[in-house]
Amino acid sequence: MSILETICARRSIKTFTDRPISREEIESLLEAAVQAPNHRMTEPWRFYVLGPEARRGYGAALGARKAKKVEDPEAAQAVIDKVAGSHEALPLMIAVSVTIDDNPEICEEDYAAAFMGVQNLSLVACEMGLGIHIKTGAVMDDPRARAAVGVPDVERIVATLHMGEPADTPEPKARKSAAELTTWVP
Repeated sequence: MSILETICARRSIKTFTDRPISREEIESLLEAAVQAPNHRMTEPWRFYVLGPEARRGYGAALGARKAKKVEDPEAAQAVIDKVAGSHEALPLMIAVSVTIDDNPEICEEDYAAAFMGVQNLSLVACEMGLGIHIKTGAVMDDPRARAAVGVPDVERIVATLHMGEPADTPEPKARKSAAELTTWVP
């Protein structure tokens, strides 16, 4: 498969088989990530490969945020338990963080570099027959989520990657063509 075919074949995968992902596979994915372009070569990315306990803790933090909308305490606890359990059951979850720099320009560049690394990783995962769902959101600043990952205060979580062998692959979503989004400036 060419790189363009891989890019076009990549999907956000939300359901996985129970096939474990080997350490060798994980290390290949992470090596692809660190090959991303990085202005100033700050190498800001950090990767946390979460085991079942850490995945459950992260899921509990996310579930607690969702449960705030539920008035009944038993139903709220059921939400927490469900989200925690679904995260614990993931074949693989990686938290991606970046180091925090005092210079706002470097922070912006490092954030962009981290996501170029995530793109590299996601394309290699697709090529390897693995699926990935890239997750972002406010939960990443939640102290409970940060504690579950073990990320220090000098880092910021920018994404979590849920990964595994796809149980099913969704159809592609309609996208605008590049021509519709491009302005040629003389």
